[in-house]
Amino acid sequence: METISSSKAKEYYQALLNKDSQYVGVFYAAVKTTSVFCIATCRARKPKKENVTFYRTYSEALKNGFRPCKICCPTENANEAPEQVIRAIEIIKDHPKEKISDTVLRENEISPDLVRRWFKKTYGITFHAFQRMYRINNAYKELKDGKSTTATAFDLGYESLSGFGYTYKKLIGKSPANSKTKTLILINRLTTPLGPMFVCATDKGICLLEFTDRKMLETEFRDLQKRLQSEILIGENKHTKQLKKELKEYFAGTRRTFEVPLHTPGTDFQNQVWNALHKIAFGTTSTYQDQAKMINNPKAVRAVARANGANRISIVIPCHRIIGKNGDLTGYGGGIERKRWLLEFEKKSRP
Repeated sequence: METISSSKAKEYYQALLNKDSQYVGVFYAAVKTTSVFCIATCRARKPKKENVTFYRTYSEALKNGFRPCKICCPTENANEAPEQVIRAIEIIKDHPKEKISDTVLRENEISPDLVRRWFKKTYGITFHAFQRMYRINNAYKELKDGKSTTATAFDLGYESLSGFGYTYKKLIGKSPANSKTKTLILINRLTTPLGPMFVCATDKGICLLEFTDRKMLETEFRDLQKRLQSEILIGENKHTKQLKKELKEYFAGTRRTFEVPLHTPGTDFQNQVWNALHKIAFGTTSTYQDQAKMINNPKAVRAVARANGANRISIVIPCHRIIGKNGDLTGYGGGIERKRWLLEFEKKSRP
């Protein structure tokens, strides 16, 4: 954990008193007397300076036993796209076949610099690269629906077929003519009470749901692309939208099971193990030993544990409900504190 100097702590405390929006996401204020942490703009009554500890990330606050404030919802609001970025994305969606320039953004009172910084920090790509992915995603859908390459290219504003073909092949991995049967993985981002998550989906269903700070996430992306012989492109489909709706209901305490279709490439054994996880009811827990018995393979405890660790779809495939034989919390890709939060949340939300 990075140490915060006394001068910085003084600066942050003043920002907390002033509800300074410029500090949203810069620090998280953890209140010792209530065990909650907040963002700078929280409307709650301000604590005394000596009762506040500042953290750089919400993960650090969670690890130290603090829970998110219900008033300012720090893990959601600190990571939510700024209003100007939301409007920029809406412009792209409303004009999917046009290139949105800095001039267009300024005409809509949107700062190009702010948008660029957010996309670089959030996705690791530029705003214009995001646009190219979005346009190529639309092209992929049109080609699969039978539209000709020539018509698609010029409708998207490309001045030459070669330019369209080069960009398309670079992003999709195949030429327009050879990609109509190719599986495409669409990646999107969402916020939750436990922090932002990446969601990936194919035409068959959700294939990944992980916290953005999960270790080995890049390895998971590479493995998924290899297994599906596919490329990851920014976008969303009906499965992504359904998952966002169901997750919102889950965190609101009104949903106990998920209905969104899943696409889980893996071995037969892994899928047996993941299917067994669905049988562990909301608000309850189980062990690796019990899970091994569920699949009629009681000696495969270690193999079951490895298969659980390979689960790419957090929360929906509830590997957080597996605990140690002695009742201790076992490892969890999203972090032990998130696991503890989920278990306590489900226990309190049971009817």
